[in-house]
Amino acid sequence: MTTLAGADAVATTPTLRAAARRSRFWVLAGVGALLVAIAATLLAGAGSSGGTPLAADNAAPAGARALVEVLRQQGVRVTTADSLDEARTIAAASTDPTLFFSDPNGYLTNDRISAMAALAPRTVVVSPDFLLLQTLTPAVGFGGVADSLDGPGDRCDLPAAIRAGGVAPGGKTLSLPADSAEIGCFPSGRNSFAVVGATLPSTELTLVADGAIFSNDEITASGHAALALGLLGPSADLIWYLPTLTDVAVTGPPSLGELTPGWVTPSILLLAVVFLAAAVWQGRRLGPLVAENLPVTVRASETMEGRARLYARSNARLRALDSLRVATVQRLATRVGLSRLASLDDVVLAVSALTGRAPAEVRFVLVDGVPATDRDLIAQSDLLQDLERAVIAASGLPADPPASAPPTATTPGRMDP
Repeated sequence: MTTLAGADAVATTPTLRAAARRSRFWVLAGVGALLVAIAATLLAGAGSSGGTPLAADNAAPAGARALVEVLRQQGVRVTTADSLDEARTIAAASTDPTLFFSDPNGYLTNDRISAMAALAPRTVVVSPDFLLLQTLTPAVGFGGVADSLDGPGDRCDLPAAIRAGGVAPGGKTLSLPADSAEIGCFPSGRNSFAVVGATLPSTELTLVADGAIFSNDEITASGHAALALGLLGPSADLIWYLPTLTDVAVTGPPSLGELTPGWVTPSILLLAVVFLAAAVWQGRRLGPLVAENLPVTVRASETMEGRARLYARSNARLRALDSLRVATVQRLATRVGLSRLASLDDVVLAVSALTGRAPAEVRFVLVDGVPATDRDLIAQSDLLQDLERAVIAASGLPADPPASAPPTATTPGRMDP
């Protein structure tokens, strides 16, 4: 029932380039979404306060880069160490070093803690844990959080603490017995102190209960800067030692790599090289993709009859009529001097003015009429043909060849209501 061009339609397979062109939008959209996700991740990471707490190169609020930079400007050579062996090597190369130590994760055992305390003449320990206190200063305990802190106090003779004058309250403290020989600075009541000093056989030990005093975020509060510079700046060399997993002793059964003989790994690598060489030698490369037209030619009349049978089988009267209407509207637009892309309202008005028919009548023929039975479908197709003949007659132009006239009596099949 549809009107098709007289030329035969040839089906071709889509080429790889055409398929890539159709999917270009989705590829670009996926790449754009990936770039946005990467940028958001980088921005979130840059704005976070991550990093190792009190690390010498950490500029985040919890880091200690500000203090380290000030020490270096005052001529102190700050050297970082990630393991006890590295700290021991650095200490051996210096004549009078000072050691800064913080181990919030508890990587060192008591033997390694004792070895750490013997590295330098002066040792400053920040945020000591229970194992360190029991190993180095058994008389010192935890004093809780200080709601308020006084000045250096009567039990304090540390020059750095006296020059600092005070520290901000709200941090952790350490407790001392009333008769202990240790020095306590910045008391908060109940024999609790923010800084404790002890003299060991191998070092002058200073315990700072709260590591936030040395952090970038708190270094400028109260007397924190003066206290930190006084404790860490008396010598030309400062070892900044923060233990890592390297200090954890290896325990457990041996790994598979330790049990494997030494000749196994070279043999596996040699077999892999031989396999790759054989694949390159014997492998066959596939040629480029070739786009080839399908050797199938479908005649226009066969397509028309096939679609007509589908419409008849599914009782799609309106769809069949719409196919005829679309072709008729396009021909009428050309006949009245409009573009084939002109709107339907423009075509209706132009046809009405040319034929003298009412616009509602023309619109009923071209759009509004809905066939309910096969008889209505044939009547509507006849009205389309009559309207097109009236326009041809009114235009005074020669009629086109009747190759596209809508068939009425030759429609195959019947649409049951």
